[in-house]
Amino acid sequence: MTEHRVRPTAEQVLALAPDDASRKAGAELGGAGPWSQTGDSASGLVWGLCKGSGSTPYRTVVDVRGPAYSCSCPSRKFPCKHALGLLLLWSAEGFGEAGEAPPWAARWSAQRAAKGADVPGGPADEEGAKRRAERRAARIGAGVGELEQRLEDVLRGGLACQQQAGYGPWEETAARMVDAQAPGLAARVRELGTIPSCGPGWPARMLEEGALLHLLNRGWLGLAGLPQPLAATVRTRVGFPDTAAEGEVVRDRWLVLAQYDSVSPDGRLTTRRTWLRGLGSGRPALVLDFGPPGRPPALSLPVGLVVESEARFRPGTAGLRADLGERSAAAAPDRVPAGVGTGAALEAYGAALREDPWLDAWPVVLGPVIPIPGERGWQLADAEGTSALPVIAGTAGSGSRSGLWQLAALSGGGPVTVFGECGHRGFTPLTAWHPGCPEPVALG
Repeated sequence: MTEHRVRPTAEQVLALAPDDASRKAGAELGGAGPWSQTGDSASGLVWGLCKGSGSTPYRTVVDVRGPAYSCSCPSRKFPCKHALGLLLLWSAEGFGEAGEAPPWAARWSAQRAAKGADVPGGPADEEGAKRRAERRAARIGAGVGELEQRLEDVLRGGLACQQQAGYGPWEETAARMVDAQAPGLAARVRELGTIPSCGPGWPARMLEEGALLHLLNRGWLGLAGLPQPLAATVRTRVGFPDTAAEGEVVRDRWLVLAQYDSVSPDGRLTTRRTWLRGLGSGRPALVLDFGPPGRPPALSLPVGLVVESEARFRPGTAGLRADLGERSAAAAPDRVPAGVGTGAALEAYGAALREDPWLDAWPVVLGPVIPIPGERGWQLADAEGTSALPVIAGTAGSGSRSGLWQLAALSGGGPVTVFGECGHRGFTPLTAWHPGCPEPVALG
């Protein structure tokens, strides 16, 4: 696969939307239903015909090197919903082998080249990219200022008012962040708006999450003064990563430790998280895949599978987020993964927070530990009984009541090895192994 045929994620495509309405409309066109004669070329063109309300389908073409867009629809938005839908379809499924562009798409590409518009690697391309980045940074800055004012208003009115106010104002604020092309801020705002309905203790949690959002805002406003690794983290968390930065590439045999889905508050995007561990390097990796409405994410790797592949790690993600290259199956390990104690797990999470203060959790294999139910919640205790971690119940992926009793049954009161996410609220168990048995048990 050439570099121009490396497909973006759905998250990256939706970040191109000029406003929230285009984002929603584009997501609705991300399925194969309205599309015909789709294809892509090795030179970076993606094209297709989209059925509209009239008898003639809209001709849509995207040059992913810019990106640049053209569509025969009457919309004045840039990119239009058809261009977004085409990119979403391409990102999820691809269009097979590279082909030759149809005459209408080839003419548009030739006209752009004749005008010198964003020729890859040329001066126009570099200057154009720089101007687009500056305009987007300015929009994000304006959105951050608006978000700071919103947080101040909430504190001035008091957190107790948030249950009566409902989710609507937060969705409106999130839409404003989408308009500002800051999808990372929009996602955090939406999550913040759901907290008042999450049960007892919500005011403290809302204050915590609001403070982290304020810290991210201040990080963006002071971006120029931050060390480069922290600046890359802030850009990534806001939703405007440095796409020119090169990530580290690690080739290894990757053990699939866990995989689970979560759905965005508006129900329009499914995120699939796949946790991996390099059997040679010992390095953890998080692979994200996305699915628009009506279609699950494409990546499906069973827990316990081992794949041999290159993983390209993205800058600004605490060394976790990675994209897999071509994969081939490899022999599964014949032993249980090595675990650490609860104290070492907390130390690893603390070290990761120095790189990314907004990191919710860090992947850890605990073992040997014993699951202990109690009136005030479950715990995973070191086999020696010296320390324990509280277990988070009822979260996405695992930690459900059934998953906890499943873990207790596997343990039988004895030590087990458990993989999960260690965060500031506790530990979320996702997968477990019985002593001496390398076969994993997915919890949940």
